[in-house]
Amino acid sequence: MSREALLRRAVTISLFTWRRAGADDVLDDGDRKGWWGDSVPTTPGDQVGSWLWLLQRRTITPDTLRDAQGYAEEALRWMTDDEIVTAVTVAVERQDINRVNLQVLLTESNGETLQLAFEDIWSLINAV
Repeated sequence: MSREALLRRAVTISLFTWRRAGADDVLDDGDRKGWWGDSVPTTPGDQVGSWLWLLQRRTITPDTLRDAQGYAEEALRWMTDDEIVTAVTVAVERQDINRVNLQVLLTESNGETLQLAFEDIWSLINAV
């Protein structure tokens, strides 16, 4: 498998595996979700996934887009912490009344970049 394919897979898993909600997160139904593997991490404190799912049932506003960007950046922070890439840049944009797109730009140590586009993440978030 190519490096590009591996990076694409890592980003997709990081963004669209649902991370367990914190005790202070507001939930509609009390379900904190979370990947079962986080209960036995190989490195203490490591968690997989994002909190993008917490945006369910929210209206797409500038605050919601800001939160989506923050959740995505948090989910991908491990890539720079573990020196997989030197930088991760996330952009989130509203495309329509019910459509949000997310773009991730990964910068590698040799200066090469990989841009990944995730279209209509709003449908993914609300399909849970």
